[in-house]
Amino acid sequence: MRYDVFGRTGLRVSEIALGTGTFGTGWGHGADAAESGRIFDAYAEAGGNFIDTADVYQFGQSEELLGGLLAGRRESFVLASKYTSGSSPNADRLVTGNSRKAMVASVEASLKRLRTDRIDIYWAHHPDGLTPSEEIVRGFDDLARAGKILYAGLSNFAAWRLSRAVTVAEMTRSVPIAAAQFEHSLVHRHPEADLLPASEALGLGVVTWSPLGGGMLTAKYRQGEKGRAEGFGGKVFRPEDTAQRTDILDTVLAVAAELGATPDQVAVAWAGTHGTVPMIGPRSLAQLKSNLGATTLELSSEHLDKLDAASDLELAAPPRRRMRWGANEVRRVVP
Repeated sequence: MRYDVFGRTGLRVSEIALGTGTFGTGWGHGADAAESGRIFDAYAEAGGNFIDTADVYQFGQSEELLGGLLAGRRESFVLASKYTSGSSPNADRLVTGNSRKAMVASVEASLKRLRTDRIDIYWAHHPDGLTPSEEIVRGFDDLARAGKILYAGLSNFAAWRLSRAVTVAEMTRSVPIAAAQFEHSLVHRHPEADLLPASEALGLGVVTWSPLGGGMLTAKYRQGEKGRAEGFGGKVFRPEDTAQRTDILDTVLAVAAELGATPDQVAVAWAGTHGTVPMIGPRSLAQLKSNLGATTLELSSEHLDKLDAASDLELAAPPRRRMRWGANEVRRVVP
């Protein structure tokens, strides 16, 4: 596993993050405790050190399982969690959203489930349409000064809101907004028009989720599998419902065949060429092992051109600069 220096922080994180939204069965679709443990251990053995969770994942079960799995090795991992949606199906309005009250209540509950004294990266999971950036920034600063969190980040926020929050933090000398998280894949390239260039210009560390399009880019749905198409009620899923998406998947399969790889490895490897940390979310040990094969896959310029051409959205932005580095290098991606 190779490692990146994360934005303008001093954190050295593995090139692939492990998303743990599938740890637990509270949503009716996920991995039980035993399988979650096998996934976690195999990721760690491969050199992975970047773990991402949220209070809402499996209604708190993801954090609870991680609390046990991290015991005795907490300092070997960068632990990130999120607040906004609450940890129960009927969470009260005062403990959901982005307010400082919701933030404080959520972080205290997450710390108990995770069995730790602080969260390394704490994300606002998504905007609530109500709370101003100033309140979010001040809340993060309070938590950082109290030692509850080390770094702050925004997940699924628009580029303009991301930029404003970073600026507010700078102007008020609050804990910096150090990171951004958003969806990015061959079937969702829209962030290349704004979020990716904004994050690079602001010096943010970037985590991108769903590099497999909710599993679509593995081609498993062509084989009749259900996965997230039904397991999560169709959420976090990109169906193969357009001619272009069919062309994208056909191209992924063709490139995989040329390389003797699997389609998921091609999709994750492509996502990793954008100066970001792709986050995988396997539900089984077999899925994890296959996904991690992307770390040894080398996509040539010709392969990248084919994948880019098939997925092109004619975005009003210059082509992204590709990131390549040696097996033992630590890279820094800042403007």
